[in-house]
Amino acid sequence: MSATSTDSQRRRGYWMRTLHQWHWISSAVCLVGLLLFAVTGITLNHATRIEGTPTVVTGSAQLPGPMLKQLQGSNNDPIPDAVARWLQDRTRQTVATGTAEWSETEVYVSMPRAGGDAWLSIDRANGAVEFENTTRGLISYLNDLHKGRNTSTAWNAFIDVLAVGCLVFCISGLFLLVFHARQRRMTWPLVGLGLMVPLILLLLFIH
Repeated sequence: MSATSTDSQRRRGYWMRTLHQWHWISSAVCLVGLLLFAVTGITLNHATRIEGTPTVVTGSAQLPGPMLKQLQGSNNDPIPDAVARWLQDRTRQTVATGTAEWSETEVYVSMPRAGGDAWLSIDRANGAVEFENTTRGLISYLNDLHKGRNTSTAWNAFIDVLAVGCLVFCISGLFLLVFHARQRRMTWPLVGLGLMVPLILLLLFIH
């Protein structure tokens, strides 16, 4: 065996080991996330058929006079911390993270979240508080996680990291297919099929 052939086999062996390592590590890291996004991809695709029954809870409260004065003295400012804590104790909602909209007559706070939403309004004249909390169930919660809707910066960062991991998994798998294609004749026909099916569907059925 020539030195050139030996060097070629060594390089091939090195890249095979490296690609296998990247492939199994990325698959292990992405496994749970891929399962979640695969399942929620199905539920999102059939969202109209898999509808949950929303649970709506409403209530009211009366803002104490000293706190009402704080609101009457504010305009287009964040809700004062003391008022936000009082509202959170009464409504069981994380008011501090909501978006406050100020008008001459009321303060309206929207508090959307994954799988539901909530809101409250405060009458700036008399301190009357009205609030509503809607929960749409587990499927809606998982669907919102899939879309990154009303989640958090940390969850959105996780989605980005997962996407990078999936790219590593796919690209390393593609190079492994290249290495094994000679021994597996159906490799490229199957890859081509995976390309042609969505392409044909796009051209013929989506306008």
